[in-house]
Amino acid sequence: MSQLPPEEATNEPPKGHAKIVYLGPTAPHWEIRSEFGDRALIDDFRARVMARLLLLPVHDPQFRRNRERIVRDAERENILLEWDTGMPEDEAASA
Repeated sequence: MSQLPPEEATNEPPKGHAKIVYLGPTAPHWEIRSEFGDRALIDDFRARVMARLLLLPVHDPQFRRNRERIVRDAERENILLEWDTGMPEDEAASA
């Protein structure tokens, strides 16, 4: 099986961008914004993210597990991912 070594995979520029924004406690809770990338790629990613986050507010225990799954999905697809949940951990991670 031919897989790229990790150093070659990280040298590739991102195929797209997604920013996941928490809108608040009233559904819908989430919005996915994109600045660049193939529209089909971003739309497919958006559909998967919404399937994982649709009914989850940021304080739900399932959110943390689903967030990790979304991060791994973005890494596989080589999508630059940003989070804006309004929580201090996001500000520390982006600094």
